[in-house]
Amino acid sequence: MSGEPVFEITMTVNGVRRGARAPARRLLSDFLRHDLGLTGTHVGCEHGVCGCCTVLMDGDPVRSCLTLAITAAGHEITTVEGLAPGDGEPSPVQRAFQECHGLQCGFCTPGFLCTVTALLRDNPRPTDEEVLEGISGNLCRCTGYQNIVASVHRAAELIAESGDGS
Repeated sequence: MSGEPVFEITMTVNGVRRGARAPARRLLSDFLRHDLGLTGTHVGCEHGVCGCCTVLMDGDPVRSCLTLAITAAGHEITTVEGLAPGDGEPSPVQRAFQECHGLQCGFCTPGFLCTVTALLRDNPRPTDEEVLEGISGNLCRCTGYQNIVASVHRAAELIAESGDGS
């Protein structure tokens, strides 16, 4: 990449304004992991198929392995590291995945957590069919999905109990 122009790319990541210099072709996943040191975003297939790299951009799930970091400049990015509230307690979605054993190896988990966070924001009480549709873009090779679906329903309960919608 010698000789390739670099740009100052600044965005708000997990509530903090962050920036680094990177080439225009740098993927958001690589920018988050390598330039900002946020390694919770995993890269699986690098083709946008598996969903491991899913983060929230302005609250909506995006595949960070298909998104150029420069296109995220000025946007609000939430990674798995930013899902928990500032008090250090896990978010309701994180807590539900732990309680319901919605993870095994954990590689796909950050993408699922971001996807489910947005799903439950938009649909606080999804049916099983709506859950399956909502997580259909995320692949897990370990769990068989039953515990992931149970985790989504448990997260919906926890969010409803808390009354805060987060």
